[in-house]
Amino acid sequence: MYLAEAAPEEVAAARQLDALRELVASYGRGQRVESLTVVGNAPLAPSAERAALIDDSDLVVRMTTFALDEPGAEPAYGRKTDVVVMHRGVLASPHTFADYTSRLYLLAEPGRLHWEPEIIPDWWPADLGFVPIPNRPFVRPLGRLLGLDPDQPTWATTGTLVVYLAVRLFPGAKIGVTGFSIVDRPEQTTFAHAWGEDVHVTGDHRLHAESALLRSWRDNGEIELIP
Repeated sequence: MYLAEAAPEEVAAARQLDALRELVASYGRGQRVESLTVVGNAPLAPSAERAALIDDSDLVVRMTTFALDEPGAEPAYGRKTDVVVMHRGVLASPHTFADYTSRLYLLAEPGRLHWEPEIIPDWWPADLGFVPIPNRPFVRPLGRLLGLDPDQPTWATTGTLVVYLAVRLFPGAKIGVTGFSIVDRPEQTTFAHAWGEDVHVTGDHRLHAESALLRSWRDNGEIELIP
């Protein structure tokens, strides 16, 4: 469909998609994104091969309370971090805001569709720049894929939202996904994190639907799950 023939909301969504793609790609190696790895927060066993694959990607996206390989430790998570996706309730690890001036920060705020106020925590870096992820062209369509009622305060986890962004923004790239426990354990009621304590799964998520969606993207070749 040509933009001139599209409805105004479709034109706006297409322009937001293009603008976000261009912005995210500008943080990739050589401002290109042919390979992209999304690193979730689940604990990972040591693997030099995985860590090298992550760090060799054109673009690496991490989220919220993420871990990085520590100097002298066995490699598992890699260290490259180009884009960080977080929300206002983030429990920051030592890595969340480290070297923040060299990264792109995207703010997930699905709660703004329902009740969440536009308040930024005063303990965030005062000069931190971030870009909100638009809800209508991204969060709402993902909710429809998951079968969620848009009138109810339910939405995808940050991890699944990040994978959806990767698939939407860079459909021709090789997209690797690692550190996602919900693929094999959608019944869990707590999330174990690579950094920090376990956290409870909140009532606004539907992990079985997210697990099924991630597995469908794996099965049709849109993403590759990295053990």
